[in-house]
Amino acid sequence: MGNVYLITGASSDVGTALIERLYKEGDIFIAQGSGDLKQLAPLCQKYKGAVNTFDVNLADAQSVDLFIAEVQKRFPLPTHIIHLPALRVINTKFKAFDEARFDFDLSVQVRSAVKICKAFLPQMAKAKKGRVLFMLTSYLVGVPPKNTAAYVMVKAMLGQLAKSLAIEYAQYGITVNCVMPSMMETKFLADTSDLIVQSAAEANPMKRNARVEDVVPAMEFLLSDNAGFITGAVLPITGGSEML
Repeated sequence: MGNVYLITGASSDVGTALIERLYKEGDIFIAQGSGDLKQLAPLCQKYKGAVNTFDVNLADAQSVDLFIAEVQKRFPLPTHIIHLPALRVINTKFKAFDEARFDFDLSVQVRSAVKICKAFLPQMAKAKKGRVLFMLTSYLVGVPPKNTAAYVMVKAMLGQLAKSLAIEYAQYGITVNCVMPSMMETKFLADTSDLIVQSAAEANPMKRNARVEDVVPAMEFLLSDNAGFITGAVLPITGGSEML
C-alpha cells in the first residue's frame, strides 16, 4: 500500500499542485475543500480512485468531527497530514479589526488542526511513522506588514502548535514542520490590491513574488523519508526577502 495523505485546503493552488507532485500509484489522497471542489475535478479524473474529495466547512466544529469520523471509517490511517487552509488576507487597520472574521479564521486554521491532529496523531504514534506539515507565512519573520494583525495572529498560533507537536511526537518517528512562503501569486491574493502585490515583488531581492512551483518542492522534501531527522523546522521560502 502507498501513502495516505490527508490534505486540508487541498482545493487551493498549492494543494492541487502538491497532489500532482506527490502522486505515486497506490497512494490515497483525502482532499478537503470548502465550496470549491471543482478545483480538484481534473485530479479526480486523472488519478481515478486515488483522490477522494470532501466538502467541509472547517469553521464548523460538528462538520469537522463528521469529516474525521468519515475518514476513520473509510480509509486507512493517514501517513501524512498537510494543513493548508486560511481565509484570504484583508489588509485592515486595527481600529476596524473584525472580531467575527478573526474567530472564523481561527476555527478554519487552528481549531480544525487541533481536532484533526488529536484524532490521528496518537494512532500514527503507534505506527512509529508519520509526517505533518503546516502552511505559515513569512510575515511571522521580523516585523510583519502593517494592517495584518488578524492574519499573523492566527498563523503564529498555528506555528506554536506545530512546535509543541514536534517535540511531543519526535520520539515516535513523527515529524511536524512548517513552510513560510513570502507573498505567493495564487488566487489567495484575490482580495489583495494589485499595488500591494506589485510592491512586494519589487521589494523582493529576486524582484518577484513566490510561485507555487517555488514552494511545493520544499513541501515534498519535508514530507519525504529523506526528512526523517528534521522536525520543528520553520522553512522560509522567500527569495531572500525574509531570513531566519
